[in-house]
Amino acid sequence: MAWALKLPLTDEVIESGLVQDFDASLSGIGQELGAGAYSMSDVLALPIFKQEESNLPPDSDNKILPFQYVLCAATSPAVKLHDETLTYLNQGQSYEIRMLDNRKIGELPEITDKMVKSIIRVVFHDRRLQYTEHQQLEGWRWNRPGDRILDLDIPMSVGIIDPRANPTQLNTVEFLWDPSKRTSVFIQVHCISTEFTMRKHGGEKGVPFRIQIDTFKENENEEYTEHLHSASCQVKVFKPKGADRKQKTDREKMEKKAPQEKEKYQPSYKTTILTECCPWPEVTYVSNSPSPGFSTSTHNSFPVAEGNGSPTHQPEPVVQVADNLLPTATPQDAQQWLLRNRFSPFCRLFTNFSGADLLKLTREDVIQICGPADGIRLFNALKGRVVRPRLTIYVCQESQQAREQQPKHENGDAAANTFFVYHAIYLEELTAAELTEKIAQLFNISPRQINQIFKQGPTGIHVLVSDEMIQNFQDEVCFVLDTMKDDSNDGYHIILK
Repeated sequence: MAWALKLPLTDEVIESGLVQDFDASLSGIGQELGAGAYSMSDVLALPIFKQEESNLPPDSDNKILPFQYVLCAATSPAVKLHDETLTYLNQGQSYEIRMLDNRKIGELPEITDKMVKSIIRVVFHDRRLQYTEHQQLEGWRWNRPGDRILDLDIPMSVGIIDPRANPTQLNTVEFLWDPSKRTSVFIQVHCISTEFTMRKHGGEKGVPFRIQIDTFKENENEEYTEHLHSASCQVKVFKPKGADRKQKTDREKMEKKAPQEKEKYQPSYKTTILTECCPWPEVTYVSNSPSPGFSTSTHNSFPVAEGNGSPTHQPEPVVQVADNLLPTATPQDAQQWLLRNRFSPFCRLFTNFSGADLLKLTREDVIQICGPADGIRLFNALKGRVVRPRLTIYVCQESQQAREQQPKHENGDAAANTFFVYHAIYLEELTAAELTEKIAQLFNISPRQINQIFKQGPTGIHVLVSDEMIQNFQDEVCFVLDTMKDDSNDGYHIILK
């Protein structure tokens, strides 16, 4: 609000007095409230401010934000005001990320004239896909042999030193750089968002990714392990030229909206500023690239132990191990647990909480602190509650002994004399693709080696297993697996008996 005082130009004395009184009244504002009167951090800790907390920068006393990363790609105009920005990228196109030194004078003198290391990752934005990230990346590796998800365009990059791309981590690149010098890194994303979307009626909707940058400084052993700063942004990747078409579609859609509706959406910015986030938890990915386990005869079996229909001992597929928080966990351990379980927005809030402190929280406490959606999720994670799968089926491999005896016993007595060991397969999406992947994981083979899955029907006919058939399976149904070589290629068919 602007105040205008109409004063006689000739009365300089009155004018001077009013100015002095006004200055005096302003100088007193805030002096009556001492430093201990209230703390803004305490006010922001109230439940009504929880939803906004993740968007606020951390207190300058607790954390220094030394860097800023800017992705040179326009944000979408079809994003609501309080939502995170979304940026569209073209597959394989080089995009610049400017690495900016954001330090004030005297801040972090230990990295002056020294290199820092940054790690760039393309990860899933979707929490459901984050839980199965390793399986998703391994599936992509089989479908795109020799390709990488993320690459550096080294000839176009400026100021980066010792760029590296680990062949076992397709979605990660790293490099050293000097904050005091101009640095721009160009990246290329080779996967598209629809490659991780199950095909459904009515078309596909691509999943969003995150581009995250974590920066580290040297420790006493000259290893780049001390975390300095992390930031990320949300992106979707389209086939070449697809991002440009999507951006144009969003812009035209916004132009058709009424003025009052347009006010609910963010403007499109020419560049994307990565926002601060928690560091990405380090996970060691073990590449299970198994060799084919099939023999060369017409009817084959996976490697089995003698007579019991169970797979031989091979390296087990990587599965997600239950990650329960223990009461003995220190505050540092509790912070790592929150990061691993995708509760990073609440890390600052629970900074000094030990495992015992978190486990003592009631359901109502967690919901009040974190809000209904994340509160229920955090409470269930703390209590280690497991979600029951939508469908459970039991499978075992038909042994050679049973196959040889079967013609002699038309009434099925052979099965009664054969010992079978069954394995549980848990299905959530109830699709043929999911069943193929689960069988491949169980027997430690590639899903690409399984061409089709059939179910043995009446009179011994082979019925192709479809999504609809799986959706009509009875829960806890049992199957014996048989395999048949495909004469047209090196793949195999699975028969459920």
